[in-house]
Amino acid sequence: MTADASGELLRIEITDEDGVFAVRQVGRRVAAEVGLPYQDQVRVATALSEAGRELYACSGRVSVAFALARERPPGLVIELNLVPRTSMDGAAECEAAISRLLSRVEHEATDDGVRVRLRKDLPAGARPPPGDAELRDRLGRLTPVPALEELRTQNSDLIAALADLQRQQEELRSLNAELEATNEGVMALYSEISEELEETNRGVVALYAELEEKSDQLQDLAEVKNRFWATVSHELRTPVNSVIGLVRLLLDPAAEPLTAEQRQQITLIGDTGETMLALVNELLDMAKAERGGLEPRRAPVRVPALLDELSELMRPMAEQAGLTLTVDAAAAPPVVVTDAEMLTRILRNLVSNGVKFTAAGGVRVAARAAPEHVEFAVSDTGPGIAPADQARLFEEFFRVPGSEAGGTGLGLPYARRLARALGGDLFVDSAVGAGTTVTLRLPPYESLDDLGPGHVLIADDDDVTRRVLRGLVEDAGGRVTETADGRAALESAAADPPDLVLLDLRMPGMDGYDVLARLPRDVPVVLVTSSDVTVEGAGGGADPRLGRAGAVLSKDRLGPETLAEAVRIARRAVRAADGAGDGTADGAGDTGDGG
Repeated sequence: MTADASGELLRIEITDEDGVFAVRQVGRRVAAEVGLPYQDQVRVATALSEAGRELYACSGRVSVAFALARERPPGLVIELNLVPRTSMDGAAECEAAISRLLSRVEHEATDDGVRVRLRKDLPAGARPPPGDAELRDRLGRLTPVPALEELRTQNSDLIAALADLQRQQEELRSLNAELEATNEGVMALYSEISEELEETNRGVVALYAELEEKSDQLQDLAEVKNRFWATVSHELRTPVNSVIGLVRLLLDPAAEPLTAEQRQQITLIGDTGETMLALVNELLDMAKAERGGLEPRRAPVRVPALLDELSELMRPMAEQAGLTLTVDAAAAPPVVVTDAEMLTRILRNLVSNGVKFTAAGGVRVAARAAPEHVEFAVSDTGPGIAPADQARLFEEFFRVPGSEAGGTGLGLPYARRLARALGGDLFVDSAVGAGTTVTLRLPPYESLDDLGPGHVLIADDDDVTRRVLRGLVEDAGGRVTETADGRAALESAAADPPDLVLLDLRMPGMDGYDVLARLPRDVPVVLVTSSDVTVEGAGGGADPRLGRAGAVLSKDRLGPETLAEAVRIARRAVRAADGAGDGTADGAGDTGDGG
């Protein structure tokens, strides 16, 4: 056993059986000196004992060198060099066994034999080992221990290992007992939760059934209410119209002359009749809206002209109330594609409310084009509305508390229904003492050029209609494929997929209903037809077979603006269906004009 002046700390030769005991003893001492903990010292000693015995058996002489590797992580390196004289099969099995005790086990062939390298890393956080010189000095003073003493040491290690194993078994038993108790608790909790969940589910099912029943009852009540409104409205219209007609006859200059008092009283009767007729019409329109029967007939609307007509219509009412009516069309878009009658009704309703609830000042109407919508804002200088009341403005029959103005509370709900039927909505901005602004937002007008029609398939058996549509599409830079037969339309769509389909419902070969059902779901479809049809989501009376269509355009309203609006709505329907994640376009939303 020698200490080397090079990188080695110690070298020892195994030349007999006693050498195996000696190398075990020395390995344990070296492991302790470099800073390995007790358990790792035992592992190193055991691995050396096994490796030394097997390698000695196949060579008769083994040279064992100890060194300290100081790179990260530091570790004890042991090299065993030998010249085999017999098979090393046993050594290979030994290598597999000791690899579980050490950090690394390697072997390689050398010029004169075989080298087996063993390594055991120092644990993280261990104290840095002493320098090589100090380690050599300590190891150089080692003295051999008799085999009996080494056997006693091994027995002591074995007893300690058995004691540690017994302690671990006791801990394992304790952990198993705790785990069993925990499992029992978990199973009991699971059973309790399952029972509670089952009971909750039964309650949810019962509640859902009750809610469904209540929903059916509410739907029935709503239908009864709508029928009642419609019936009463129709029944009231006849006598009210009669009263108004008689008033006009009495006030006719060609009739018998009236005294000033009579004329005033009859005029009052006529004004009251007009008010009642307006109320009856509102009730009838509300009933239609409730049933989804409001179908817009879209057409190009010249916004400045519409605002001028509104001003002429509503200015006398404002002047009679001592107010000013200002209409600002400077920023208004020149054209919107919408239902002119519905738009006028909404604005007339909003201006009428502004005049009704404003004591001094005036009402202002302004229109402007924004990137995402067209706005019509009606502002007044009235008392304003408290935030708590603003949330209820669109409830039917709601009237702002403290207001002295008359009204039924139906005007704003009706106006909002009209706005939504046009694809827009109403918004209120108000502060107490600062007046109120009600804003109508409608989808913006986009021309066919802006939309970019792309490749358009026109399927219609009418030559005139195809020629008109072809001209509109080609003027917008689109490419057109035409067919007058339903089956040919499907074949054309399969051979050259279109970006848009303009489809008539009545065609030879295969009618439009069957063509519509077989067209790809991601292609926008506009029904161009003279039939009175409505797609789903556009109001009452929708034909369920047309759920795939995005918009309807009547042949008697063909034009660049109406076609552009129908294309926009159809594309939006496809996007909405894709967003719903079900791959269908059912309930697509709007119609091109409801015609």
